[in-house]
Amino acid sequence: MAWAYAVDPLGELGANPCEDIKQLYAGSRAEIIWTDADIAYLKKTCSAEIGHAVDLAAHTGLRAGDLVRLSWSHIGEDAIVITTGKSRHRREAVIPLYAELREVLARIPRRSPVILTSTKKRPWTKDGLSSSFAEAKHEAWPDGDNLHFHDLRGTAATKFYLDGLPEREIAELMAWDEDHVSRIIRRYVSRSAAIRERIRKLDDARLKR
Repeated sequence: MAWAYAVDPLGELGANPCEDIKQLYAGSRAEIIWTDADIAYLKKTCSAEIGHAVDLAAHTGLRAGDLVRLSWSHIGEDAIVITTGKSRHRREAVIPLYAELREVLARIPRRSPVILTSTKKRPWTKDGLSSSFAEAKHEAWPDGDNLHFHDLRGTAATKFYLDGLPEREIAELMAWDEDHVSRIIRRYVSRSAAIRERIRKLDDARLKR
C-alpha cells in the first residue's frame, strides 16, 4: 500500500491518518515479515549503514527508537540489555548474544559509542534512519512494496520461535507484555511457520516416548 509506505516507513506511528481510506483489498499485516531473500535484495542497493540497521533489527527485534540509541556499553558478556522507549524505560529487553547476532555486531564498525551510525559516521536520529530507510527501500523497490522497518520485529520473533523459544521467553526477551504475547506472536509469525514448528515438537515428543 503506497500510502502506508509514505506515511510511516518505520511503522512507529500510534495511528495511521490514512486508515479510514477504503482499501482496494482485504488483508492485514498478520503474516508480513522480512524474509532472508527480502533482506538480501535490499542490501544489493542500500548503503552498508542501512544494511547494519536492518540486520540488527532482524536479529534483536528492537524498535527503531531503541536501535538508534543502542550503544556498545549495552552489550554484556552474554546479552544485550537495554531499557525500552516504548515502556518509558520501565522494562528491559534482554537479548542473548547468540552466534548470528555476534556475527552481525562484528560486522559493524566502531565509529561511536552508539552502535549504528549513518554514512556520515554519526549516530542516527530516528527521523534520519526513517528517511534514509525509505530512500533505500524505494531504490530497491521503485514500484513499491508492503514491507515496513517495524516488520523486522516479526522477523526476529519468527527466528526465536522457530528456534524453539517458548512464547513466554520471547516476551521477556523482547520486553513484551506476557498477557498479550500470544496475540503479538500470532500477528507476526506466519500460520504456516507456527504449524510446522508444532509438527516438529509433536514429532520430537513421539520419538522420545
